[in-house]
Amino acid sequence: MTYCIGILLDEGAVLAADSRTNAGIDRVSTFRKMFTFEKPGERLFTLLTAGNLSLTQGVISLITEWLHSEDPERDLFAVTSMFGAARVVGQAIREIHKSDGGYLQQHDVDFSASFILCGQIKGGQLRLFMLYDAGNFIEALGETIYFQIGEVKYGKPILDRILRHDTSLTDAAKCALISFDSTMRSNVSVGPPLDLMIYRRDTLKPSFMVRLEDDDPYLQTIREKWGGALYKAFHDVIHDPGWTF
Repeated sequence: MTYCIGILLDEGAVLAADSRTNAGIDRVSTFRKMFTFEKPGERLFTLLTAGNLSLTQGVISLITEWLHSEDPERDLFAVTSMFGAARVVGQAIREIHKSDGGYLQQHDVDFSASFILCGQIKGGQLRLFMLYDAGNFIEALGETIYFQIGEVKYGKPILDRILRHDTSLTDAAKCALISFDSTMRSNVSVGPPLDLMIYRRDTLKPSFMVRLEDDDPYLQTIREKWGGALYKAFHDVIHDPGWTF
């Protein structure tokens, strides 16, 4: 299983992905699920992936092969808008589906792949998209400021309670990591190392990137203090209902 988050804010964007892949309880591997495509000062795209690993890797490989083809229907470095970039990723998903989908069906394997795309082209707006396994996509607009893919349910409550358009990049990064801690606490198929990227709007290059291992001091702090704070709030802050039974 996988967990990835993309958060779109007034200041910029925060993206995070785990790297654990399970093929049974005795086959746990680590594969990167965050990928960047950039021309510093001109454009930056970040893709987060979830689903069948062979399919998502196939999509990333195809997008990479298409680079520098100068075809705006296929080349992320040739598109003129983020909408065009989302269409390129959608086209790659459909190409992989066309080549592999029938064989997977013969072996009763679902075609499962989803992506978060975030990026900006010089002169354009920073935008965030979520793409589905049919190659279609939606954009974060209005009150929707984040997308999740993979194991989404455990980490969602903290995002809904904390994130706003004007949340700082630092607070959003902290919130994202707490969301990961909650997910890892409840689902062992999501785990470190965690890849985190912070992007400040209009810089057209990553502002900060880090890979956090399981023994990272900040992850350990979250693990200990967030759990302790919840326990304390349960017992000391929220009073008993006072019912008689």
